[in-house]
Amino acid sequence: MAGEWWATEDHVRRGPTALLEVGGLRLLTDPTFDPAGSEYGSAAYVLRKTQGPALDLESLGAVDAVLHSHDHHFDNLDTAGRGMLPRAARVLTTQAGAARLGSGAVGLAAWQATDVPAMNGRTLQVTATPARHGPAHADRGPVIGFVLTWTDQPEEGIYVSGDTVWYEDLREIGRRFSIRVAVLFMGAARVAAVGPWHLTLTAAEGVEAARTLAGASIVPLHYEGWAHFSESPSDIERAFGVAGLAHRLRWLSPAQPTEV
Repeated sequence: MAGEWWATEDHVRRGPTALLEVGGLRLLTDPTFDPAGSEYGSAAYVLRKTQGPALDLESLGAVDAVLHSHDHHFDNLDTAGRGMLPRAARVLTTQAGAARLGSGAVGLAAWQATDVPAMNGRTLQVTATPARHGPAHADRGPVIGFVLTWTDQPEEGIYVSGDTVWYEDLREIGRRFSIRVAVLFMGAARVAAVGPWHLTLTAAEGVEAARTLAGASIVPLHYEGWAHFSESPSDIERAFGVAGLAHRLRWLSPAQPTEV
């Protein structure tokens, strides 16, 4: 699926927000546009944003759909990101998130699909995929990922993982779809107040995903820009290098188009 990615976080700020332009559609992943230094407290912990967006909301332009993995954590939907949702033609998210967000947000369960009309009569099908935000005994609430396929070209898929760890249910994605590009939320996020477990993909789990999605280009996302990430780009590069898969990594540049 030919397209262009625009990273809305700086090269060393990799949050969860990227803009995918494909087939005339503009699709935004988890919107976070607050400045560096923002803090978000709960009864148990405080999330700290260490770096701000490279592309501001004024420069964003029209958005045909937001692919929103979950609404209940500020590092996937901050204050400014929440404020921009009414500007999008569609917001696709979890069923629980859609109920909270209202305003026409569409809630999807795993393997449920919805169509987004595109140019020249084409249709982009967006299928929600399973995700688990931490270990089974300490899941941090409902999350989904997404697979994007053209109804007239289903063999060219894009997978956006959302916040998930690697677990067996994700192997089904490779069985159901031919994935050309996999956008993986990595960084092994950890929040000490909720336990020692990682809440997003580790570098080793990214390698496992790459092996399962054979041949897909791997685009790391959401691995920096917040204080709770425990693994760096060098950790990702090292793991993929040891596995002999470094050639499949595609790193996004800040606010610059990258063909994938």
